[in-house]
Amino acid sequence: MRNYITYEWFTLFTVLGLFAVTVAKYMNTLRFKDFLQVIGRSKYLKIYAKDQKFIDQFDSFLFVNLSLSLSIFIYFAYTTFVTPLSFELIVFLKLLLAVSTILIIKTLLERLIGSLFEMDSLIDDYIFQKTTFKNFSGILFLTANLFLLYTDFNTSIILVIAFTVVCLTNLIGFVSTFKTHQKLINPNFFYFLLYLCALEISPYILLYKVISEYNA
Repeated sequence: MRNYITYEWFTLFTVLGLFAVTVAKYMNTLRFKDFLQVIGRSKYLKIYAKDQKFIDQFDSFLFVNLSLSLSIFIYFAYTTFVTPLSFELIVFLKLLLAVSTILIIKTLLERLIGSLFEMDSLIDDYIFQKTTFKNFSGILFLTANLFLLYTDFNTSIILVIAFTVVCLTNLIGFVSTFKTHQKLINPNFFYFLLYLCALEISPYILLYKVISEYNA
């Protein structure tokens, strides 16, 4: 898989991801430092949730890295565990578009639900926490991609370790969010499960089906 063309394009997209992270750090160095410590400390979530905006520049640049790094990681994972693929730029760009679109639409739908049920404040806080841990996952994917591209370590092992770490990271975020809003969730647990199935699980199943059918 590491032929010249693949290496060249993935290097370009990885550099773009690194550039986006660098810009985010340059924009607010203190916030970026707190962001990197979000797993062990709740300081970031408590402080910056109060100042969140509908479109936040800091999160937007981290989202660029998330989309690029996640797409590269998915490409490696699909090629390693499902069907070997030769790199095609058009296919990768379509994957990148699909990943970005699903992530954005999920967030917009969540905001819409919050408005419909007059829970804007609660949903905004929930989205901020989820966005934070997703963007942190983007840093993890970026790190994993550097190992996939520029080292001779076993690709399968890197993919499994990275995926496991990302899952644990988001599980920590989920548990943190659940504990924060437990009093509201408990009386409406059935609706909470419906939400998880509709907006947290099904989009990723849809993305997998789109990729599978395209390469069938």
